[in-house]
Amino acid sequence: MSTIVTTARGPVRGERRADGSLRFLGIPYAQPPVGELRFAAPVPPVPWSEPLEATAYGPTAQRRPFAEVTTIPEPSIPGAGVLNLNVFTPDADPEAGLPVLVWIHGGGYVAGSAASPWYDGAAFNRDGVVLVSIGYRLGIEGFLHLEGAPDNRGVRDWIAALEWVRDNIAAFGGDPAKVTVAGQSAGGGAVQTLLAVPSAQGLFRGALSVSGAVMRPDGPEVARAAARLFTSRTGVPATAAALRDLTDDELLDLQDRMSEPGPDREGLPPMLALAPFADGDLIPVPVLDALTTGDAGADVPLMLGFTEDEFSMFPAPGPDGPPLSVLLGGLGLDPARADDFAEAYAAGGEERYFGQALTDTVFRAPSLAVADARAARERPTWFYEFRWRSPALGLAFHCLDLPFAFDLLDAEGVAAVAGDAPPRSLADAMHRAWVAFVTDQDPGADWPRYTSAERATKIWDAEPRIAADPVHRVRALWLD
Repeated sequence: MSTIVTTARGPVRGERRADGSLRFLGIPYAQPPVGELRFAAPVPPVPWSEPLEATAYGPTAQRRPFAEVTTIPEPSIPGAGVLNLNVFTPDADPEAGLPVLVWIHGGGYVAGSAASPWYDGAAFNRDGVVLVSIGYRLGIEGFLHLEGAPDNRGVRDWIAALEWVRDNIAAFGGDPAKVTVAGQSAGGGAVQTLLAVPSAQGLFRGALSVSGAVMRPDGPEVARAAARLFTSRTGVPATAAALRDLTDDELLDLQDRMSEPGPDREGLPPMLALAPFADGDLIPVPVLDALTTGDAGADVPLMLGFTEDEFSMFPAPGPDGPPLSVLLGGLGLDPARADDFAEAYAAGGEERYFGQALTDTVFRAPSLAVADARAARERPTWFYEFRWRSPALGLAFHCLDLPFAFDLLDAEGVAAVAGDAPPRSLADAMHRAWVAFVTDQDPGADWPRYTSAERATKIWDAEPRIAADPVHRVRALWLD
């Protein structure tokens, strides 16, 4: 059964699901970024009068996934109109006034798809929450510093989507004053970035950063260095004019060449060279600086954390590779602490050292720094670590927590990474905490705030519990 909702740009036709909820897929929030708009700031859609079919996912900015098989099923859908979003709602009554969760997918800022079955909003709808998932420009199109184009185009896409939510979500039963922005990996980094963007303030009241990753080092000089690397490796000027008419495959081939390892990458982040950066305008200062030493997001409740083993499966270079002290130094740890690091992670074996260092560098230490800084200023913060280990790999790895938080253990691809019988009690508890946070800006009485005195941390495991400062070794190694 179809249902028509009228948005500010025109009517859209969605579908009613078997459980009574509604979904509207592929709604454009901006014009297709092609031609003169390919590297421009997002432009509102041209209005339409006839109902727009919104019963199938729209085009994705992802043209090639990370790999043939990814942890999260991430379909690539062809088409130009990649600046679209999906709305899952329990009730399209404009008077419903329901809380809203806006979801930003991960993928290292170069891949990922809002059309993943892991991002279906059915369980949130069941519990009275409207879910919106958004697509945005990736890689070169979204984040490479280009002459003749605004910086941080992907960030501008996030803001445009949030503005669409502000202006239209009431027609789908949501309350624009009750929006929580959330995301995982690059999407979690997007959440942290939006907290540091002045023009995004007021578009959401809460933030949920899952395994958030942001560029480090950060700043205009790093972005310019990345642009120079692009040109030196490809021979193509880093300008909008030079790239505007290239095909998707041609642009991705250039992006692959830019991303290859090599000594000419010195001074660039070891990861995430195509990512949001402090441009001095849209993003005034580096995100981590804004969140740890500034007032960014001061009044916005924040839930953040990571999985225990995020990237622990990544092997260290072989016996002919650089020693541990050199590897750790390249990731930002004082090489003099190499022995301390090895001792702290001895239980995992030497083959896990590099993966644990990546986990600490990209996820755990930055998130911990944000939580500590907010706690010192008594800002509402809730901190967690996901520790349930999949029987498939024996680790609590990157992305494993999402089917539990979305309460979608039966979704496509979950059994392959979580086994045939993942604990439903854990999904019930995690999802309940997320719903409570989106609804009340507090995950519940059994999860106290993170404070400087207690450092209370939710441990998500088969039996969830609260622990006091369980990741102190990360603080001692990376932050002291």
